[in-house]
Amino acid sequence: MPDTPLSSTPLSSTDLGELGAGELLGLYARKAASPVEATEAALDRIRRFDGAVNAYVLVDEDSARADAKASEARWMAGRPIGPVDGVPSSIKDLTFTRGWPTRKGSKTIAADGPWEVDAPFTAFMRGAGAVLLGKTTTPEFGWKGVTDSALTGITRNPWNVNTTAGGSSGGAGAAAALNMGVLHQGSDAGGSIRIPCGFTGTAGIKPTFGIIPQWPASAMGTTSHLGPMARTIADVALMMTVVGQADDRDWYMGAPISRDWRLGLDQGVRGLRIAFSPTLGYVNVREDVAREVRKAVDVLAALGAIVEEVDPGFEDPIDIFNAHWFAGAAKILANTPADQRELIDPGLRRVAELGAGIDIVDYMRAVDARVALGERMAAFHRSYDLLVTPSLPITAFEAGHDVPPGSGLDHWMQWTPFTYPFNLTQQPAASVQCGFGDDGLPVGLHIVGPRFRDELVLRAARAYELTCPPRFPTAPVVPG
Repeated sequence: MPDTPLSSTPLSSTDLGELGAGELLGLYARKAASPVEATEAALDRIRRFDGAVNAYVLVDEDSARADAKASEARWMAGRPIGPVDGVPSSIKDLTFTRGWPTRKGSKTIAADGPWEVDAPFTAFMRGAGAVLLGKTTTPEFGWKGVTDSALTGITRNPWNVNTTAGGSSGGAGAAAALNMGVLHQGSDAGGSIRIPCGFTGTAGIKPTFGIIPQWPASAMGTTSHLGPMARTIADVALMMTVVGQADDRDWYMGAPISRDWRLGLDQGVRGLRIAFSPTLGYVNVREDVAREVRKAVDVLAALGAIVEEVDPGFEDPIDIFNAHWFAGAAKILANTPADQRELIDPGLRRVAELGAGIDIVDYMRAVDARVALGERMAAFHRSYDLLVTPSLPITAFEAGHDVPPGSGLDHWMQWTPFTYPFNLTQQPAASVQCGFGDDGLPVGLHIVGPRFRDELVLRAARAYELTCPPRFPTAPVVPG
């Protein structure tokens, strides 16, 4: 990878537990702090905060300390092995990690090993020197937009522990908001990076499908993307640089794009053509959320973007998405031994039953409709470099529910209408904090780009965060 400065971000805190990756790496390079100290700070934050939010399903302090000591020795010798050497990090519990169970939030997967293989994402992070702290929580098999399971319990939002952190990468979102580790792996087959980023006020990107290899393949097929989550887009771009490499175990992966995603990150948005769609033409957005997103779009315009309020011109593709999603759920249930199916989340079982009833011809029609949607968005981006929407039409709701209580909704995707369309189209899409609702909870700005133009998405998100820096809770907020 090209050599770049380890840190272009000024030191913002003397508390190592509050720092981002760029700041830590700059301190390591100057021998002003060590990976051992940063790791102890991260572990201390987990001990102090995780009891309130339940972001981690597994923390391995001994392994993390051993990784940190090895990293410290490399930095002292002036020979770091990669761009994230010594940075405390986590892996989502859907992704294989050598030596640790990957139970996918399910009682149907035993903790017994052997767990001998790293997935590509884990291998790339480990090979670049990351200090792996442990594994973050997920709903069972990552099936829904909130994070709770019979195996691990409820994951809660640091901004208000009575509310959900979102899902399915809710553990990663809660961990990032509290800096319980700096870099966090998420996965997103319908919004599972962007939903928790929106609810917790953190930053993350669902990259173009295939840029980051995924093995084993997701049950949700080619709607599923792996991606980085952190407090800032600067750290997201750093992490993406590490994990955006080829791995021949991923049969779906096309021609790899191996590049340093930090290069050009600070070029801003001047001259970029941005389409602002407040509702996609069909979404009911809560007034305070709409207000904050519009203010954020005004910031992008003030930074020199050419903004036009326009919808992309498609109807809600929820039926197309559900055909793919429900079929994937049916495969999960079919692969579960019959005597263990009663252990599966009842909501997942219901969705799987719907999937099992989809006629093959109807499924192939949904595939054709997906292709048409992708073609529609490709044509749209000939006129616009980026599409901006709210990440979500609401802020975080009461934890322990799949849908907002009293909403009358049946499924999680009914309250995530801005996210799943762009899993169908495989486009890059990021969420960054852009303000707070009247309830004091974060609002997310959703930035979508053409396929393989992830750098434009990152640039716009970075331009916004430099102008309007995010803020985070100093500890989990427990309402009185």
